[in-house]
Amino acid sequence: MKSLVLAATCSLIAFSGLADAAIPAEPRGGETIQFNVYRGNSEFGTHEVRFQRDGEELVAEVSVRLRAGFGPVTVFRYEHDSVERWRDGQLVALEGETLKDGNRFPVQAARNGSGIVSEGVLPEGERHTEELPRDIIPSSHWRGYEEDLGRILNTEHGDAMPVTITDMGMEEIEADGGTIQARRIRLEATLTVDLWYDENGFWAGCEFEARGQSIRYVRQANPAA
Repeated sequence: MKSLVLAATCSLIAFSGLADAAIPAEPRGGETIQFNVYRGNSEFGTHEVRFQRDGEELVAEVSVRLRAGFGPVTVFRYEHDSVERWRDGQLVALEGETLKDGNRFPVQAARNGSGIVSEGVLPEGERHTEELPRDIIPSSHWRGYEEDLGRILNTEHGDAMPVTITDMGMEEIEADGGTIQARRIRLEATLTVDLWYDENGFWAGCEFEARGQSIRYVRQANPAA
């Protein structure tokens, strides 16, 4: 089930390979990253990340709504809502809930001393608590991933997810009503996800294969505009 959160929840870091881009350390607040999500050529739902400022903290609100069906009959439904709080480029707290296959999975994580203490519910229904490194990055994708990362925080179940990150270079993708140049990052775990980040460091695209289906994210507008 770790693959599902990685897919469905398809962070701004100055990638060393983006030497020609002026990448901000993090969003200023007030920006929104909004994707239309497609399964094959059919509309599948939406994925939004909204940024606000609360004093010294950056607040990122994530909302995912995915649905597949035949007319009014729903055969697949996925909803994810979470709120991340960041200070000085590090995660301070995260609270969220995922609705998947009729089951709800709450997650809470907060900084505690030298690390992040995360509480969640595993796919089998077992509650767990896990202490993670202070600099752990959540699997919400908007902040990006450095190549030396070995694991990230699973925002669906609250556990550590082993990953391999590969920088695939620059290429042209569909976004913002046209095409843009973006850097492609491949994230490999139980599922392989390709992610794209524009010249300003904002998350710009996402593609993966899940359950024999091709899923594609198309960004609707440039958040920096």
